[in-house]
Amino acid sequence: MRTPSTPTIAVIAGLSAMALAFLSSAGAQQDSPHQDAASKRLSQAVFAGGCFWCVEADFDKLDGVVDTVSGYTGGHVFNPTYEQVSHKGTGHYEAVRVTYDPDVVSYDALVSYFFQHVDPTDPDGQFCDKGDSYRTAIFVNTDEERETAEMEIHEIDESGVLKAAVVTKVLKAETFWPAEEYHQDYYKKNPLKYRFYRTTCGRDDTVRDIWAKADDH
Repeated sequence: MRTPSTPTIAVIAGLSAMALAFLSSAGAQQDSPHQDAASKRLSQAVFAGGCFWCVEADFDKLDGVVDTVSGYTGGHVFNPTYEQVSHKGTGHYEAVRVTYDPDVVSYDALVSYFFQHVDPTDPDGQFCDKGDSYRTAIFVNTDEERETAEMEIHEIDESGVLKAAVVTKVLKAETFWPAEEYHQDYYKKNPLKYRFYRTTCGRDDTVRDIWAKADDH
């Protein structure tokens, strides 16, 4: 059998490389529409429920939530810091931006979950944290989201499961400013400090007590 010449080998190698490049390109083109579709299916919602470390940790446990970011919203200062929000009266709430897959969890389910992890009857803050930045609120982007949130509040009040009326505000979504990096995933980065704070603040015990009657409905 005759051995192929060097030029012939070079041509064959070149054709093979072109074929592989074409196949790789085709594969990338086939994958990208699916990736774009997946990203377009994701939605975002913003909730203020006191300490954003805790709100973030709670939502991370919910199926369908793909990302959470602690931050500030609802105030009048551009790109505020934690120090400003906590002590300077900027009007911001500590809040969490929740990115979720609506094919897995609905906005209605997010709202219901949020309420069952806070004390929506406290006008002054949450648990051991008092002050405007620790109040509860739901920031809505559409009329449909507002209707969902307000309907949930109405149903809670009508059910009588809580000892007082819901004071959680439903507000139009504004600029959301991500908090400093050390606040993000705080419960993962500092598990012992976080657990100590959450326990001593009485968050879980208080939530369990105020929503105890709901178990009977």
